Amino acid sequence: MFAPMRYEERDRRPKEIPNLIFGIHAVLEALDSGKEINKIIVQKGLQKSDEVEQILKVARNRNVPVQQVPRENSLFPYGKNHQGVLAFISPVTYHKLENILPQLFEEGKVPFILVLDRITDVRNFGAIARSAYCGGVHAIVVPDTGAAQVTDDAVKTSAGALLKIPVCRESNMKTVMELLNQSGLATVACTEKANKHLPFADLSGPIAIILGSEEDGISNDIIRRASQITKIPMEMGVGSLNVSVAAGIAIYETVRQRMM
Repeated sequence: MFAPMRYEERDRRPKEIPNLIFGIHAVLEALDSGKEINKIIVQKGLQKSDEVEQILKVARNRNVPVQQVPRENSLFPYGKNHQGVLAFISPVTYHKLENILPQLFEEGKVPFILVLDRITDVRNFGAIARSAYCGGVHAIVVPDTGAAQVTDDAVKTSAGALLKIPVCRESNMKTVMELLNQSGLATVACTEKANKHLPFADLSGPIAIILGSEEDGISNDIIRRASQITKIPMEMGVGSLNVSVAAGIAIYETVRQRMM
């Protein structure tokens, strides 16, 4: 008879995680082939070899986040020869905002961009993307660290919208704001700190709507660079809205004004 599997052994059975690759050579090959990588995980205390150093160098050059975790981290598949290195492959190819904007103007479109500052919940991200796609947003901008990336869960929550709408992963959000302002877009920050209500802002021209994290909203650095600061009108006694709900309201207020 087989002995029953102990609890700790059951817990460490390998789990299939979509778009996960493991092993030094597999990760290095993915980087060299130009695959989009959301994040690389490296075990703490891993002995540095030429290959590991090359992974870290290429990751830095491509602005791919690298996270160090303890050896016991459950992400490392039990019984697999992961060599202390994992990578999460993105299901989409990321774009650059500096390429998207000129293309929109050349095609005679009125740019409608959504900037998400440090939104970390993949379900919020997916729900926002779904509303953005339905509302005619041309691109979504996210930071490359400290925010939800395009994962299978995010794609599923977006009902596939993240496979259809360009996502720009940028390393410097201050530079993003400067580019938007210099390109003639109104940069409209939606924040509870504002006095002006969203419906009184002019959203009919080239525009970038900015929404902030679930915890503390839009960072002060971005608010200072916004051309307009607005808030969604709410009844007294309601503190705040879920960010995906707020995004839907802001997107469709923009659609409403553009249809007038």
